[in-house]
Amino acid sequence: MVVAAAPLFVMAYLLFDYIRFLVVGSFVYGLFPTEGMCIWKAIIIGIVTYFVVVLWGLVLYVIRQMMRRLKRCLYYMLPLRCIIFLLIFMIAAVVFGKQMEEIGNWWSIIASIVNIGTIWILVSLEKKQGIDYWQLIHYQKGETTWKQIVGMVVIILLVGMAGMYLAGYVCYGVIPYAAPMMIAPIPLWLATINIIVLPISTAFAEDGLYLGCGVNQIKNKYTAVIVPALFFALQHSFIPTLFDMKYVLYCFLSFLPLAIILCWYYYKKRNPLPIMVGHAVIDMATVMQIFATSLIPGLYEKMCAM
Repeated sequence: MVVAAAPLFVMAYLLFDYIRFLVVGSFVYGLFPTEGMCIWKAIIIGIVTYFVVVLWGLVLYVIRQMMRRLKRCLYYMLPLRCIIFLLIFMIAAVVFGKQMEEIGNWWSIIASIVNIGTIWILVSLEKKQGIDYWQLIHYQKGETTWKQIVGMVVIILLVGMAGMYLAGYVCYGVIPYAAPMMIAPIPLWLATINIIVLPISTAFAEDGLYLGCGVNQIKNKYTAVIVPALFFALQHSFIPTLFDMKYVLYCFLSFLPLAIILCWYYYKKRNPLPIMVGHAVIDMATVMQIFATSLIPGLYEKMCAM
Protein backbone atom coordinates (compact mmCIF):
# COMPACT_ATOMS: atom_id res chain seq x y z
CA MET A 1 0.00 0.00 0.00
CA VAL A 2 2.81 2.40 0.91
CA VAL A 3 4.71 1.59 -2.31
CA ALA A 4 1.58 2.16 -4.40
CA ALA A 5 0.83 5.50 -2.71
CA ALA A 6 4.39 6.87 -2.75
CA PRO A 7 4.33 7.98 -6.43
CA LEU A 8 1.34 10.23 -5.77
CA PHE A 9 3.73 13.07 -4.88
CA VAL A 10 5.51 12.62 -8.21
CA MET A 11 2.16 12.50 -10.01
CA ALA A 12 1.08 15.73 -8.31
CA TYR A 13 4.26 17.41 -9.53
CA LEU A 14 3.73 16.13 -13.11
CA LEU A 15 0.17 17.49 -13.03
CA PHE A 16 1.48 20.88 -11.91
CA ASP A 17 4.15 20.77 -14.63
CA TYR A 18 1.57 19.96 -17.32
CA ILE A 19 -0.70 22.82 -16.19
CA ARG A 20 2.33 25.10 -16.29
CA PHE A 21 3.11 23.86 -19.81
CA LEU A 22 -0.43 24.78 -20.93
CA VAL A 23 0.12 28.30 -19.59
CA VAL A 24 3.73 29.13 -20.52
CA GLY A 25 4.55 26.47 -23.13
CA SER A 26 7.45 24.77 -21.34
CA PHE A 27 8.21 22.29 -18.57
CA VAL A 28 10.19 23.26 -15.47
CA TYR A 29 13.14 20.90 -15.99
CA GLY A 30 12.59 20.02 -19.64
CA LEU A 31 12.20 16.30 -18.88
CA PHE A 32 9.74 15.84 -21.74
CA PRO A 33 9.63 17.37 -25.24
CA THR A 34 7.07 20.15 -25.69
CA GLU A 35 6.67 19.53 -29.41
CA GLY A 36 3.52 17.54 -30.11
CA MET A 37 2.58 17.32 -26.44
CA CYS A 38 -1.13 16.76 -25.90
CA ILE A 39 -3.42 15.41 -23.22
CA TRP A 40 -3.22 11.75 -24.26
CA LYS A 41 0.58 11.82 -24.36
CA ALA A 42 0.59 13.45 -20.92
CA ILE A 43 -1.70 10.68 -19.62
CA ILE A 44 0.57 7.96 -21.01
CA ILE A 45 3.65 9.64 -19.50
CA GLY A 46 1.84 9.89 -16.16
CA ILE A 47 0.84 6.22 -16.15
CA VAL A 48 4.32 5.02 -17.13
CA THR A 49 5.98 7.32 -14.58
CA TYR A 50 3.68 5.99 -11.87
CA PHE A 51 4.61 2.37 -12.62
CA VAL A 52 8.33 3.19 -12.91
CA VAL A 53 8.30 4.85 -9.46
CA VAL A 54 6.28 1.96 -8.03
CA LEU A 55 8.76 -0.50 -9.47
CA TRP A 56 11.67 1.44 -8.02
CA GLY A 57 9.99 1.31 -4.62
CA LEU A 58 9.49 -2.41 -5.06
CA VAL A 59 13.18 -2.82 -5.94
CA LEU A 60 14.19 -1.16 -2.69
CA TYR A 61 11.71 -3.28 -0.75
CA VAL A 62 12.83 -6.45 -2.53
CA ILE A 63 16.49 -5.82 -1.72
CA ARG A 64 15.57 -5.55 1.93
CA GLN A 65 13.57 -8.76 1.91
CA MET A 66 15.59 -10.80 -0.56
CA MET A 67 18.08 -12.37 1.80
CA ARG A 68 15.38 -13.43 4.24
CA ARG A 69 13.00 -15.00 1.77
CA LEU A 70 15.11 -15.87 -1.27
CA LYS A 71 15.19 -19.58 -0.54
CA ARG A 72 11.41 -19.82 -0.40
CA CYS A 73 10.25 -17.18 -2.91
CA LEU A 74 12.12 -17.08 -6.20
CA TYR A 75 9.99 -14.18 -7.47
CA TYR A 76 12.09 -11.86 -5.33
CA MET A 77 14.71 -12.30 -8.05
CA LEU A 78 12.66 -10.34 -10.61
CA PRO A 79 14.51 -6.99 -10.16
CA LEU A 80 17.87 -8.74 -10.47
CA ARG A 81 18.70 -7.85 -14.07
CA CYS A 82 17.59 -4.22 -13.73
CA ILE A 83 20.00 -3.76 -10.82
CA ILE A 84 22.88 -5.62 -12.50
CA PHE A 85 22.66 -3.70 -15.78
CA LEU A 86 22.42 -0.37 -13.96
CA LEU A 87 25.48 -1.15 -11.85
CA ILE A 88 27.58 -2.54 -14.71
CA PHE A 89 27.07 0.44 -17.00
CA MET A 90 27.68 2.93 -14.20
CA ILE A 91 30.84 1.15 -13.05
CA ALA A 92 32.11 0.74 -16.63
CA ALA A 93 31.62 4.45 -17.30
CA VAL A 94 33.65 5.33 -14.20
CA VAL A 95 36.39 2.76 -14.81
CA PHE A 96 36.96 3.67 -18.46
CA GLY A 97 36.34 7.40 -17.98
CA LYS A 98 33.55 7.46 -20.56
CA GLN A 99 30.10 8.95 -20.78
CA MET A 100 27.24 6.46 -20.61
CA GLU A 101 26.43 7.17 -24.26
CA GLU A 102 29.99 6.31 -25.29
CA ILE A 103 29.77 2.75 -24.00
CA GLY A 104 26.20 2.14 -25.13
CA ASN A 105 27.32 0.30 -28.28
CA TRP A 106 28.74 -2.48 -26.06
CA TRP A 107 25.28 -3.34 -24.77
CA SER A 108 25.06 -6.66 -26.65
CA ILE A 109 28.32 -7.97 -25.17
CA ILE A 110 27.36 -6.84 -21.67
CA ALA A 111 23.92 -8.44 -22.14
CA SER A 112 25.50 -11.79 -23.05
CA ILE A 113 27.74 -11.65 -19.96
CA VAL A 114 24.78 -10.78 -17.73
CA ASN A 115 22.74 -13.56 -19.35
CA ILE A 116 25.38 -16.14 -18.51
CA GLY A 117 25.56 -14.80 -14.95
CA THR A 118 21.76 -14.91 -14.65
CA ILE A 119 21.66 -18.53 -15.82
CA TRP A 120 24.34 -19.46 -13.28
CA ILE A 121 22.38 -17.77 -10.48
CA LEU A 122 19.16 -19.52 -11.52
CA VAL A 123 20.83 -22.93 -11.64
CA SER A 124 22.44 -22.34 -8.22
CA LEU A 125 19.14 -21.32 -6.64
CA GLU A 126 17.33 -24.24 -8.24
CA LYS A 127 19.75 -26.68 -6.65
CA LYS A 128 18.87 -25.21 -3.25
CA GLN A 129 15.21 -25.73 -4.13
CA GLY A 130 15.85 -29.33 -5.16
CA ILE A 131 14.80 -28.76 -8.80
CA ASP A 132 16.53 -28.27 -12.15
CA TYR A 133 16.16 -25.55 -14.80
CA TRP A 134 13.59 -27.47 -16.84
CA GLN A 135 11.37 -27.96 -13.81
CA LEU A 136 11.67 -24.25 -13.02
CA ILE A 137 10.23 -23.28 -16.42
CA HIS A 138 7.82 -26.25 -16.46
CA TYR A 139 9.20 -27.69 -19.70
CA GLN A 140 7.54 -30.91 -20.83
CA LYS A 141 9.23 -32.81 -23.65
CA GLY A 142 7.02 -33.58 -26.61
CA GLU A 143 4.15 -31.19 -25.85
CA THR A 144 5.16 -28.52 -28.40
CA THR A 145 4.23 -28.55 -32.10
CA TRP A 146 5.91 -26.69 -34.96
CA LYS A 147 2.64 -24.84 -35.51
CA GLN A 148 2.85 -23.42 -31.97
CA ILE A 149 6.48 -22.38 -32.48
CA VAL A 150 5.87 -20.70 -35.84
CA GLY A 151 2.78 -18.96 -34.53
CA MET A 152 4.63 -17.60 -31.50
CA VAL A 153 7.57 -16.44 -33.65
CA VAL A 154 5.17 -14.46 -35.85
CA ILE A 155 3.39 -12.96 -32.83
CA ILE A 156 6.67 -11.95 -31.18
CA LEU A 157 7.99 -10.32 -34.36
CA LEU A 158 4.75 -8.44 -35.07
CA VAL A 159 4.05 -7.31 -31.51
CA GLY A 160 7.72 -6.47 -30.93
CA MET A 161 7.87 -4.27 -34.03
CA ALA A 162 4.50 -2.66 -33.25
CA GLY A 163 5.61 -1.87 -29.71
CA MET A 164 8.81 -0.20 -30.94
CA TYR A 165 6.92 1.83 -33.54
CA LEU A 166 4.29 2.99 -31.04
CA ALA A 167 6.90 3.86 -28.41
CA GLY A 168 8.98 5.71 -31.01
CA TYR A 169 5.99 7.82 -31.98
CA VAL A 170 4.95 8.55 -28.38
CA CYS A 171 8.47 9.46 -27.22
CA TYR A 172 10.13 10.88 -30.33
CA GLY A 173 7.29 11.61 -32.75
CA VAL A 174 8.91 9.35 -35.36
CA ILE A 175 7.73 6.16 -37.09
CA PRO A 176 9.74 4.00 -37.34
CA TYR A 177 12.28 4.91 -34.67
CA ALA A 178 15.24 2.82 -33.51
CA ALA A 179 17.83 3.84 -30.93
CA PRO A 180 21.09 4.19 -32.95
CA MET A 181 23.35 2.56 -30.36
CA MET A 182 21.36 -0.68 -30.58
CA ILE A 183 22.94 -1.56 -33.94
CA ALA A 184 26.27 0.28 -33.53
CA PRO A 185 29.38 -1.65 -34.67
CA ILE A 186 31.65 -3.52 -32.30
CA PRO A 187 34.83 -5.57 -32.97
CA LEU A 188 33.93 -8.06 -35.70
CA TRP A 189 35.08 -11.15 -33.79
CA LEU A 190 32.83 -10.27 -30.86
CA ALA A 191 29.90 -9.54 -33.19
CA THR A 192 30.43 -12.94 -34.84
CA ILE A 193 30.47 -14.88 -31.56
CA ASN A 194 27.45 -12.96 -30.29
CA ILE A 195 25.31 -14.11 -33.22
CA ILE A 196 24.94 -17.39 -31.33
CA VAL A 197 25.62 -16.42 -27.72
CA LEU A 198 23.17 -13.52 -27.28
CA PRO A 199 19.95 -15.06 -28.68
CA ILE A 200 20.39 -18.39 -26.90
CA SER A 201 21.59 -17.00 -23.57
CA THR A 202 18.86 -14.33 -23.55
CA ALA A 203 16.10 -16.91 -24.05
CA PHE A 204 17.38 -19.06 -21.18
CA ALA A 205 18.17 -16.16 -18.84
CA GLU A 206 15.17 -13.87 -19.33
CA ASP A 207 12.53 -16.54 -19.78
CA GLY A 208 13.96 -18.56 -16.90
CA LEU A 209 13.84 -15.51 -14.63
CA TYR A 210 10.56 -13.83 -15.59
CA LEU A 211 8.54 -16.94 -16.44
CA GLY A 212 10.12 -19.52 -14.14
CA CYS A 213 10.79 -17.32 -11.10
CA GLY A 214 7.92 -14.94 -11.82
CA VAL A 215 4.81 -16.39 -13.45
CA ASN A 216 5.39 -19.88 -12.03
CA GLN A 217 5.99 -18.72 -8.46
CA ILE A 218 3.28 -16.09 -7.95
CA LYS A 219 -0.11 -17.48 -6.90
CA ASN A 220 -2.52 -14.68 -7.83
CA LYS A 221 -3.38 -15.03 -11.53
CA TYR A 222 -3.35 -11.30 -12.28
CA THR A 223 -0.21 -10.54 -10.30
CA ALA A 224 1.49 -13.57 -11.87
CA VAL A 225 1.16 -11.91 -15.29
CA ILE A 226 1.46 -8.19 -14.55
CA VAL A 227 4.41 -8.09 -12.11
CA PRO A 228 6.81 -10.29 -14.14
CA ALA A 229 5.77 -8.45 -17.33
CA LEU A 230 6.58 -5.07 -15.77
CA PHE A 231 10.07 -6.20 -14.75
CA PHE A 232 10.49 -8.00 -18.09
CA ALA A 233 9.92 -4.68 -19.87
CA LEU A 234 11.70 -2.49 -17.32
CA GLN A 235 15.03 -4.31 -17.66
CA HIS A 236 15.25 -3.11 -21.26
CA SER A 237 15.32 0.48 -20.01
CA PHE A 238 18.82 -0.28 -18.69
CA ILE A 239 20.17 -2.04 -21.81
CA PRO A 240 22.11 0.15 -22.32
CA THR A 241 21.78 2.43 -19.29
CA LEU A 242 21.31 6.09 -20.19
CA PHE A 243 20.14 8.77 -17.77
CA ASP A 244 17.63 10.06 -20.30
CA MET A 245 13.98 9.94 -19.23
CA LYS A 246 12.75 9.90 -22.82
CA TYR A 247 14.97 6.95 -23.70
CA VAL A 248 13.97 5.05 -20.53
CA LEU A 249 10.31 5.60 -21.36
CA TYR A 250 10.86 4.55 -24.98
CA CYS A 251 12.51 1.26 -24.00
CA PHE A 252 9.86 0.46 -21.38
CA LEU A 253 6.95 1.12 -23.73
CA SER A 254 8.64 -0.74 -26.59
CA PHE A 255 8.70 -4.04 -24.72
CA LEU A 256 5.73 -3.76 -22.37
CA PRO A 257 3.02 -5.03 -24.81
CA LEU A 258 5.13 -8.03 -25.81
CA ALA A 259 6.10 -8.79 -22.20
CA ILE A 260 2.44 -8.85 -21.12
CA ILE A 261 1.49 -11.16 -24.00
CA LEU A 262 4.36 -13.57 -23.29
CA CYS A 263 3.59 -13.75 -19.57
CA TRP A 264 -0.12 -14.19 -20.26
CA TYR A 265 0.52 -16.95 -22.83
CA TYR A 266 2.86 -18.75 -20.48
CA TYR A 267 0.40 -18.48 -17.57
CA LYS A 268 -2.30 -20.09 -19.73
CA LYS A 269 -0.22 -22.75 -21.49
CA ARG A 270 2.77 -23.37 -19.16
CA ASN A 271 4.76 -24.14 -22.31
CA PRO A 272 8.01 -22.14 -22.50
CA LEU A 273 9.49 -23.57 -25.71
CA PRO A 274 7.54 -21.47 -28.28
CA ILE A 275 8.35 -18.33 -26.27
CA MET A 276 12.04 -19.19 -26.01
CA VAL A 277 12.37 -19.92 -29.74
CA GLY A 278 10.52 -16.72 -30.69
CA HIS A 279 12.61 -14.75 -28.20
CA ALA A 280 15.81 -16.11 -29.76
CA VAL A 281 14.61 -15.26 -33.27
CA ILE A 282 13.86 -11.60 -32.53
CA ASP A 283 17.23 -11.23 -30.79
CA MET A 284 18.90 -12.92 -33.75
CA ALA A 285 17.50 -10.19 -36.00
CA THR A 286 19.16 -7.56 -33.79
CA VAL A 287 22.59 -9.22 -33.55
CA MET A 288 22.62 -9.77 -37.32
CA GLN A 289 22.26 -6.02 -37.79
CA ILE A 290 25.16 -5.45 -35.37
CA PHE A 291 27.20 -8.02 -37.31
CA ALA A 292 26.40 -6.24 -40.59
CA THR A 293 27.40 -2.79 -39.30
CA SER A 294 30.57 -4.29 -37.81
CA LEU A 295 31.46 -6.05 -41.07
CA ILE A 296 30.67 -3.36 -43.63
CA PRO A 297 32.40 0.04 -43.16
CA GLY A 298 30.01 2.98 -43.44
CA LEU A 299 26.84 0.88 -43.18
CA TYR A 300 26.06 2.12 -39.67
CA GLU A 301 26.20 5.76 -40.76
CA LYS A 302 23.94 5.00 -43.75
CA MET A 303 21.40 3.17 -41.55
CA CYS A 304 21.36 6.03 -39.05
CA ALA A 305 20.76 8.51 -41.86
CA MET A 306 17.71 6.62 -43.19
